[in-house]
Amino acid sequence: MSEKNDSAKKRIDWKALKRGSKLYSYIRPYQGKFLLGVVFLFLSSAANLAFPKLLGDLVNASSLENFNSSIKQVALMLFGVLILQATFSYFRIILFVQVAEKGLAALRQATYEKILRLPMTFFNTRRVGELNSRISSDISQLQETFTTTLAEFIRQLIIIIGGIVLLLFTSVKLTLFMLAILPVVVLAAVAFGRFIRKYSKKVQDELADSNTIVEETLQGIGSVKAYTNELFELNRYKTTTELVAQTAIKGGYYRAAFASFIVLGLFGAVVAVIWQGSILIAEGKLDAGQLISFVLYSSFIGGSIGGMADVYARIQKAVGATEELLEIFEFEEEPIQFQKRNKSSLSKIRGALAFQNVDFAYPSRNELKVLKGLRFQASAGQKIALVGSSGAGKSTVMNLILGFYHPNSGEIQIDGKALPSYDLTSYRQQLALVPQDVLLFGGSISSNIEYGNPGSSQIEIEEAAKKAFAHDFILSFPDGYDTLVGERGIQLSGGQRQRIAIARALLCNPAILLLDEATSALDSESEAEVQKALELLMQGRTSIVIAHRLSTIRNADLILVMEQGQIVEQGTYLELMSKSAGRFKELHNFQSQNLEDTLGEKSD
Repeated sequence: MSEKNDSAKKRIDWKALKRGSKLYSYIRPYQGKFLLGVVFLFLSSAANLAFPKLLGDLVNASSLENFNSSIKQVALMLFGVLILQATFSYFRIILFVQVAEKGLAALRQATYEKILRLPMTFFNTRRVGELNSRISSDISQLQETFTTTLAEFIRQLIIIIGGIVLLLFTSVKLTLFMLAILPVVVLAAVAFGRFIRKYSKKVQDELADSNTIVEETLQGIGSVKAYTNELFELNRYKTTTELVAQTAIKGGYYRAAFASFIVLGLFGAVVAVIWQGSILIAEGKLDAGQLISFVLYSSFIGGSIGGMADVYARIQKAVGATEELLEIFEFEEEPIQFQKRNKSSLSKIRGALAFQNVDFAYPSRNELKVLKGLRFQASAGQKIALVGSSGAGKSTVMNLILGFYHPNSGEIQIDGKALPSYDLTSYRQQLALVPQDVLLFGGSISSNIEYGNPGSSQIEIEEAAKKAFAHDFILSFPDGYDTLVGERGIQLSGGQRQRIAIARALLCNPAILLLDEATSALDSESEAEVQKALELLMQGRTSIVIAHRLSTIRNADLILVMEQGQIVEQGTYLELMSKSAGRFKELHNFQSQNLEDTLGEKSD
């Protein structure tokens, strides 16, 4: 079974290699330099092969009558070959590095651009760390392949083939003897070495498990101490570390056996070649210089055969990286355009919104319908509130309005036209989202507000901040608008982050505004300030509000009460509260009772 899996894996790898040839387009603009680098690689390898021959000639020169001049001549040739090899290697490395760095920089840019063009369905099944790894680790793997591995593969092939040819010219009999023993010993050493590497990986995996125990214990040290489980955690760590020690000791036996094999096998093979060569010298069929050249060539060939396994493994890793990258490139893109905001070129929308019998299920959970025949309308400039328990489908409505997903059936209309008929980029440029958990980028406050409309002037940024009631607290910082917000805005409070997000949305000047529980995580004082900013932001815009605190939507033009993907009630705040057994009133009373209980506990 394992053999079938291995063969299948190889087929997949070679298929990926064929698919990966598409990535050659990023190297093609520099193929002239690449081919010149290959020429220098051949020349440096040829110079490398000349070195053993000249060393043999140097030994033979000592037996000649005019040995002084002969030795000098051969020595000068040796130094000349070394200089040439160094020169060829220098230019080969320079050219390969230039090609790889420029080509892979283009590949990194293309990969990042591709990721930005992908729909939300792609991101729902991938983790951020995985995608970051594709851009960094996988492309770095290709970088190593183009700069080092490929050159090493070609060089070793040249040495193996060229070395064997030169050995045959030296002595056919001794070459056949060498080929009968040395490659077998080298391949056995490679197989043994791979086994030991796998065993070493097992040790590392077990050590990682023991480190995980330490990490988990220290992260949850409060729970460990609260439940007095210090001894339990210590015993867990002892068990894993003792297992690591046992595995490592066993690995030590294998490494000792491998070292003994190297001494006996490889050095024994070299001794056997020298022994056989000495016999040929005694018979007058070989001279001492030729034997030295022969031994050096044999060492070169043996080393290259042994190194091929590692080079092949690195190529396989690169093939695997190629496969992962191609999965990204083959995913269907969103129909978006990379363009700067241009208000004059936008196809302006008024903001009238309608859901017509919309059914929807997320692609990862096709069997579970989130929206079921959803119908509602919002006139341009209306404020629509969505309320309901968790999982009712409120956030899904937002995602569909943003065009992150498409209905399975039914239609979403904007100003009476189906949403897919709009240019997606122009359409989204007229929307703004203020989420519950605001994400700020790790730059300045000014750059985070400007994100709503890149290219805005500082005056426009400050005007948006004033309308969002953020200007005063921004100026209270020593650096004002240049204050760095930290990763994800950690340097600011929740209320401050929300007002930055509102200023960002104001700068965008959207036709449709989406507010996803924008005040639910704030304290009462911050909520009051943010609510004032939101009321100003919603003026004259179609606003879809997901409300957690029902008291904040008293002024909504229409409240939609959702349950299990359907609208079960709708009306104004007063209309819904007037119903004696309505779902909205039930939710409102439940929330009010919880608030009273909380205040009572605090007063006690």
